[in-house]
Amino acid sequence: MDQSVAIQETLEREDNCIIAVQCDVFCDNITESRLLGLVESTREHAIFIYTHRRMAITADDVSLEDIIPISLDFAVVEVSSPQELAVVGADTKVRVSYQEEELELRLPFGSHSRFFLSEVNKAWSDVCKSTTPAPKFEWINKYHKSTRGEGVVKQALAPLGTTLTNLNQHWKTEKSSDKKGTSEKEKGANSGTQKSKQAYSIPESQGKSSREDRDDMVRSSSHTTANKAQILAMPQFGLRDNLIKCELLKNEDLYTYTEDFSFFLGTYNVNGQTPKESLRPWLSCTAKPPDMYCVGFQELDLSKEAFFFNDTPKELEWTRAVSDALHPDAKYALVKLVRLVGIMLIFYVKKEHAEFISDVEAETVGTGIMGRMGNKGAVSVRFRFHNSDICVVNSHLAAHIEEYERRNQDYKDICSRLQFRQLDPSQPPLTIMKHDAIFWIGDLNYRISELDVTNVKELISKNDFETLHSYDQLKRQIDEEAVFVGFVEGEIDFQPTYKYDTGSDKWDTSEKCRVPAWCDRILWRGKNIMQQHYQSHMTLKTSDHKPVSSLLVIGIKKVNAEAYKKTFEEIVRNIDKMENECIPSVTLSMREFHFKDVKYMQHQAETLSLFNDGQVPCQFEFIQKPNELTYCKPWLTANPPKGFIAQGGSVDIEFEVFVNRSTAPDLNSGKEQIEDILVLHLERGKDYFISMTGNYLPSCYGSSIHTLCQLREPIQDMPQKTLRKVAEMSGDDDATNTEKPLDIPKELWMMVDHLFRNALNQEDIFQQPGLRSEFAEIRDCLDTGIPDSLPGSNHSAAEALLLFLDALPEPVVPYSFYQQCLESCFNASQCEKVISMLPQCHKNVFNYLAAFLRELLKNSASNRLDVNILATIFASLLLRSPTKQDLAEKRKTQEFFQHFLAQGSS
Repeated sequence: MDQSVAIQETLEREDNCIIAVQCDVFCDNITESRLLGLVESTREHAIFIYTHRRMAITADDVSLEDIIPISLDFAVVEVSSPQELAVVGADTKVRVSYQEEELELRLPFGSHSRFFLSEVNKAWSDVCKSTTPAPKFEWINKYHKSTRGEGVVKQALAPLGTTLTNLNQHWKTEKSSDKKGTSEKEKGANSGTQKSKQAYSIPESQGKSSREDRDDMVRSSSHTTANKAQILAMPQFGLRDNLIKCELLKNEDLYTYTEDFSFFLGTYNVNGQTPKESLRPWLSCTAKPPDMYCVGFQELDLSKEAFFFNDTPKELEWTRAVSDALHPDAKYALVKLVRLVGIMLIFYVKKEHAEFISDVEAETVGTGIMGRMGNKGAVSVRFRFHNSDICVVNSHLAAHIEEYERRNQDYKDICSRLQFRQLDPSQPPLTIMKHDAIFWIGDLNYRISELDVTNVKELISKNDFETLHSYDQLKRQIDEEAVFVGFVEGEIDFQPTYKYDTGSDKWDTSEKCRVPAWCDRILWRGKNIMQQHYQSHMTLKTSDHKPVSSLLVIGIKKVNAEAYKKTFEEIVRNIDKMENECIPSVTLSMREFHFKDVKYMQHQAETLSLFNDGQVPCQFEFIQKPNELTYCKPWLTANPPKGFIAQGGSVDIEFEVFVNRSTAPDLNSGKEQIEDILVLHLERGKDYFISMTGNYLPSCYGSSIHTLCQLREPIQDMPQKTLRKVAEMSGDDDATNTEKPLDIPKELWMMVDHLFRNALNQEDIFQQPGLRSEFAEIRDCLDTGIPDSLPGSNHSAAEALLLFLDALPEPVVPYSFYQQCLESCFNASQCEKVISMLPQCHKNVFNYLAAFLRELLKNSASNRLDVNILATIFASLLLRSPTKQDLAEKRKTQEFFQHFLAQGSS
């Protein structure tokens, strides 16, 4: 839930809540939860502190308690020790001070909290840099009358005394020392070494008056060799620091050595069950306690509440079961838990190792219908242990024996979409593959092909797992390098883990009689990794799956402090010699790029190679052109958009064109073209101009209902002038037209008619995703009229319909009617009245879709649909909010649409 929405409702219209975060406030051994909102008004910023209910959704759930202006009297400092940060693995302690008052807070670890702090620091930095008169904060007076009495915040605000005085004195000392001259670099290699050494520690105060002052303050802050595990991931400033970081990485072998640690990996599809037996036979199966546990679950909760609202009591139940079953000969700390619907990953570490864990991040990716629903997908945790970066992925891929291509697509989607924000927000996010070691666990759902159930069971009875494994879909897909390239899986010498009758060791005796399969797998990628065991655990009978475990011994990179110091100082001396000697320059492999026949939701990429042909390292960045907000058009990205290149080195930049629902409308109508010029800037060097051109093939995806009703021919057969003219008169029902418009878009009719004829009884229709390749074929068929019937599976056709509705620039129920729909949602006749007032083509589409969905519900016994499922899926597409939709609005739109799904509705 975005709690900034609730805070925004408490503010006057002219004030804006930039970001909100939940935190704990400390006072006299009392800890209470609060919401912090960073609020901006007339270029002034303040932190608003709110008490709140458990789930803050609206203004009624929060109450303003205090306001802290961000002025020259403001400061925010981090007070967590490195040991505290590591042990908790998730929280950051900060002290906020204003004039002679201070407040100690604990923010949950993660990118959101760091983003909140970075925005606060940015606001504070702007105040310090400003040459205008000090802010007066007159606008906050209107809020003070609403603040309450002696809450924990009021109690905690106490005189800061000498701490603030000393802090201010420290700033004055730093500033006066900065003014002593600009010849600091001339003091020799030792001075340069000391200066750069300190660049890898974040100071407590960042209130300098300029970026130059800030850089100097960062470099003069304290640094010891005790926190090497965090050094290379700390935010850096400027070319010099980036170069040092790069050179340290390149020379890592000079100052690191490896030491073995054991990682226990476990995966269990629990089929929506609650824990009914101890998990110790699974989690405590090793003779010695492992150093770390990464435990993954799938299908934690199969209820509709979990699916639609991502809320389940079973998270706590299974977490407790895991905690109770960890190896009894060691004490463990919970570092991170992450869950997406029923996919959950828990990360524990021995307490003595906790201080060496840093940079913990968790992310999730849904690969369900439309690439969003979380019933399938992945959760992941990445972290740094000593000097090694590790990523653990727990995934649940598409089901059914014939859907191996869909599973391959899920894997590729997870790899491309699962990205971790770095500590330095200016750096591009980390992908899964950018780690030293990757562990991939989960219900991957690959089955056994070309053998019937009798033959499979016969091979199992003979323990001939080698022969059986040769028919395994995952093995075959890996052999063909379709998925998991570079990954390793240990030898499988245990029987398939799916499917059993719940509560027994008997194979599936249901009517479907599923063929046994190794659905539950553990793979890894990286160097210095050895597997000690890979096994299933037959004694656990809670689910129709059996849990699987693997014990891996990994060579973790540790830092030799003395060798590190020597390497560091050598790098700095070399940098000092060449700094300021030459102007950087690069050679570009190309300066003009052309993207031919760009299509809706179809990636195209071209590569630019940069070679550093200068005498010094260089830092590059794509910069904004005058009067433009970003460095490129929204359909284009450059990866990476910034970076640096060592002398004689090179880097490849991938330019990617991708047209989505936000950029398609103007490209379809011809208002926008595939044309842009990028400016590549070298720090202390010249600018290079790179031309991007291409042609876009218009699509029904991203075109309006009104436009499509005017087109009797496929959209790609229409001249661009005609498309632009039709788009310009969109919404004008009285516009002169030689032909009567279609009642509904022909493309919509083709998809619905195909589904009506072929998919009324299709199991899990509108719940199981289709294939990306089949969507492309369906899109091309709709846009060109070739062939005259839709290709692909029923699931691909259903997803294509949802994507069509999602891409409409104006939803089926136009934005201007949205509020009326919310207000009438509990009255069926009022709902029908609202629909009767829609523009004719929109009204036709709404009624046509509702009639089709009612037909689907007549076949619910076979397709497993119900009113709640369809209302949840389609209400979010037909009744889109013009602004961000909160949970209460979401429920109202579902209530509204349910009236039209009842049998007998018209």
